[in-house]
Amino acid sequence: MTQTVEAWEPSTQPLGVEPQPRRPSFFTAERVRLAILLLATAVLYLRNVTVNGMANQYYAAAAQAGSQDWKALLFGAVDVNGFITVDKPPLSLWVMGLSGQVFGFSSASMLVPQALMGVAAVALTYGAVRRISGPWAGLLAGATLAATPVAALLFRFNDPDAAMVLLMTAGAYGTVRALQSGRGRWLAFAGVALGLAFLAKMLEGVMALPVFAAVYLVAAPVRLRVRIGHLAGAAVAFVLSAGWYVVLTMAWPAASRPYLGGSTDDTFMNLVLGYNGMARVVGRGHGAEMRSQGPLRLLSGEFGYEIGWLVPAAVLATVAAVLARGRAPRTDLVRAGALLFGGWFLLVGTVLSVMHGTVHPYYSLSIAPPVAAVVAIGLQQAWSRREDLRWRVVAAAIPLSAGLCGWWLLGGGALSAPWLRWAVLLLAVVSSVAVVWPAAPRRVALAAAVLA
Repeated sequence: MTQTVEAWEPSTQPLGVEPQPRRPSFFTAERVRLAILLLATAVLYLRNVTVNGMANQYYAAAAQAGSQDWKALLFGAVDVNGFITVDKPPLSLWVMGLSGQVFGFSSASMLVPQALMGVAAVALTYGAVRRISGPWAGLLAGATLAATPVAALLFRFNDPDAAMVLLMTAGAYGTVRALQSGRGRWLAFAGVALGLAFLAKMLEGVMALPVFAAVYLVAAPVRLRVRIGHLAGAAVAFVLSAGWYVVLTMAWPAASRPYLGGSTDDTFMNLVLGYNGMARVVGRGHGAEMRSQGPLRLLSGEFGYEIGWLVPAAVLATVAAVLARGRAPRTDLVRAGALLFGGWFLLVGTVLSVMHGTVHPYYSLSIAPPVAAVVAIGLQQAWSRREDLRWRVVAAAIPLSAGLCGWWLLGGGALSAPWLRWAVLLLAVVSSVAVVWPAAPRRVALAAAVLA
């Protein structure tokens, strides 16, 4: 049994008086660093947020209608008279509409909640990765998510992706807590979060569900029978949190509710399986982003600018983390976390890459949290083995791959900036050399890895 030996200090307590135990300070260094990260994220997302005006006016009209009429709010109607709904479920509109009811409808009342969702997503990403790889890895994951261009864009806009990704991240956080403790209530929490993500953007919000379930089934620290029971409970929680609204649309007389926009027969499931389902995957789209369909879609065009430059680093980090924990027990949390976030990223990224139907670069927000998380987990695993030259090379290769990809992407197109392109390359190369160089002080090498 390991005991902690406290450093001796001369006592100043009067004789005969029992010393009072010290209460742990709330303002620990770890909490202060987290507060700085969240404050910086809030400033980044909230500063001049109304510069986007009404943003997507399609959703703005629905948010305005919801701020004036409860039925329009409930169904996500585009107009206050409730003629037709938007082509997505209304969860994100509930937030913006209620904000408009409380503060009066405006650009700020609509967009500030979106920005705060981004801050919450960063906090949840930090919390999940901290439990897997420690507080410094959590800070790196949170900062990476906050600074990813597609996150900085969508968390300042009024599309439903912000709410969807926040809830997907909450589902991942609940799964990590369940993997750590083996408690079914955390897996049920994940089920509820993913059910609500379904009410934000239908099937896109639940694409990571098979990964979450598979990782828990394999790695949870309880017996197989218990794991299966927990998954069944989480499935019930998911169905209840998502299904009540589907039942509501079926039970409410069609003549007294708005038509479900995007559907061909005014039913919710037609919208789920048709316009917002298989039509997106197997349909025929148009435009440059459609023509880039395939494995390189995420590394080209706006996809590349918004998140693609981090994709090679995420792939490398996932492989590195799994290999590093090769002989660990079945319940190893680090390996489970790498498979959870790496699997989320790879599954959703693959779907985005092969979609034939309408696809927009901002859909890549759905892989921003797992990319940020797995990069931090993989880098921490490589860094913890830095005494071995091979792992120092891996620790350098993860950020170097992102730098090289960024250098390549900045070589042409609308965002071409020669000075920035070469600055990125120089920083990536010099920092990676500092990580590999055995004579470099550890703090210098760590700072170099984070800077890269």
